[in-house]
Amino acid sequence: MTTNNDGKNVDVIAGDPQDETFQTQHVMTVAGAHFVHDTYTGFLPVLLPLIRDNLAISNSLAGSLIIWSQAPSLLNPFIGYIADRVSVRYFIILAPAITGTLIGALGLANSYITMAMILLATGISIAGFHAPAPALIGQVSGKNVGRGMSYFMAGGELGRALGPIIIAALLAWFGIGGYWNIAIVGWVVSVILYFRLKNLTARPSKNQIPFAELWPQAQNYFLILLWLMSFRALLLVAVTIWLPTFMQDVTGASAWVSARSLTLIEIAGVIGALFAGTLSDRTGRRLMLMFLLSVSPVLALAFLYSTGWISIVLMLLIGVTAISATPVIMASVQDQFPDNRAFANGVMLAINFVTRGLAIWGVGALADRIGFQSAFFWSCILALISVPATFFLPFGNKKEVTVG
Repeated sequence: MTTNNDGKNVDVIAGDPQDETFQTQHVMTVAGAHFVHDTYTGFLPVLLPLIRDNLAISNSLAGSLIIWSQAPSLLNPFIGYIADRVSVRYFIILAPAITGTLIGALGLANSYITMAMILLATGISIAGFHAPAPALIGQVSGKNVGRGMSYFMAGGELGRALGPIIIAALLAWFGIGGYWNIAIVGWVVSVILYFRLKNLTARPSKNQIPFAELWPQAQNYFLILLWLMSFRALLLVAVTIWLPTFMQDVTGASAWVSARSLTLIEIAGVIGALFAGTLSDRTGRRLMLMFLLSVSPVLALAFLYSTGWISIVLMLLIGVTAISATPVIMASVQDQFPDNRAFANGVMLAINFVTRGLAIWGVGALADRIGFQSAFFWSCILALISVPATFFLPFGNKKEVTVG
């Protein structure tokens, strides 16, 4: 709520095309919501081996549980299309409470079907948050979209960094059936978000392109993005989703040690995400993506054959490079579609979640057949196929943002 020249309170409007200022308060509020929300989703990698063992299922079947949470990502373009036309801030406000409740209920489930249904509902909540939130960040970041995306993604990465050690501690204290009360935090945060965001409305762009005209223009861009994200996803899920299982099966690490390893990578990812998008505002999106996509698979290969303190250093470098490409990609999407931000972001997230879900299943299936060491090796090799996509992906600068 702000005060106009007459001294009257008025709603804060995000996304005024004449406003190029970076609205720090609004950016940090949404980034904070991302932090809390993704702390809950950060529980899943640590829960995965425990669920696998409790249900006596294979790695690929355990991995398919995560895919259930990815399936609603197909709704992201639809949610984004709506978000370009009306204010959907309540999706952002309610998401921490709903996601926290569902993730907490996962520990009470005792069958694959029940877990799958809970994760499907969780996926709807995840989609409802992730489609409009980056678009809102783009609107309140003015001319520094890369910087805004860096803060937003850093919040999410910090949540995913702390999630593994939080759930490891909760499991040690309460067991898998007793950590459900962590959902209370999500409800408290949603109440806080209500009072921080209730007067924030997003003004739709006056230059929105109708879907019939937008999609033919955009499909080439998203096909190339599909190429880039599909192969990158193999490496990303290997070093995040499957890392705790890899550590336990290959190195014999405990659940606590494997959770700390994932936290180490995710914390490094926070640093990378914080700076990559901001740097791409200056160096250009293409150059930054080429560097990150080329270096991260090489570092991951080196990690597979490292020991001791060298492996710790490599985990930090993997986190900085493998995770930090996301805000650069998101900033690129915002650059290309300034008048249809939420829709374009929804399509990108649909691609991201689908490729991520298939990659989770694929790496798990590979591990069942050839072991986790070899599965990780091939994930690194295949991830390099994403690099050539950067040569074909159109990148508009801040003034030239048309697709074609």
